[in-house]
Amino acid sequence: MNAIQHRIDVPVFSSVGKISEAHDFFIEEARAEHILYLNEICEETLLSAKARGTGISGRPPELLSEKMKKGEAVIAFSQDGKWAGFAFISSWENGRYVSNSGLIVAPEFRNTGLAKKIKKKIFELSRTKYPDAMLFSLTTGLTVMKMNHELGFEPVTYAELTKDEHFWENCKSCINCPILLSKERKNCLCTAMLFDPEKNRKEVSNSR
Repeated sequence: MNAIQHRIDVPVFSSVGKISEAHDFFIEEARAEHILYLNEICEETLLSAKARGTGISGRPPELLSEKMKKGEAVIAFSQDGKWAGFAFISSWENGRYVSNSGLIVAPEFRNTGLAKKIKKKIFELSRTKYPDAMLFSLTTGLTVMKMNHELGFEPVTYAELTKDEHFWENCKSCINCPILLSKERKNCLCTAMLFDPEKNRKEVSNSR
């Protein structure tokens, strides 16, 4: 089983000021047997977007089911087996671009550092499956932007993202889509961030 166990030993403060307990988490590549968690994942994703008052493109269970079967998603569980978090990847233009999407953490496990662990795991999965792909992320969340930056993502214009029409079709279910279309897909409320593997290789080479 390709799984990583993370221990968070110190108490952390939640958004409501209460101290959360330390948790053990298992983060692994999602598989077909994890499909039973799909409804919970989709429901929590929509509830989270509504609570933040931000736009989010819809992710039908059928899509996430396929991601799990193909090994293009990661899923997290607590020590006692509760679903704790999820994220998935998608490739575009025959693997030239890969998007990291759908990062969600169950409410009881937020503010524990789990989101950052999942983000790192899905980034590593993307790099393993598509080592030469340009990785990108569209988000309105400051926390996700910070995590992307720590992994080597940089802010870019929308013109530097994939031109694949299927990717942009996914934005139609987002409440901010009218803004995107009015701007002729050149920008929207989301910040675009890109990880360039070639640039990263050069930086690593120059640092030696």
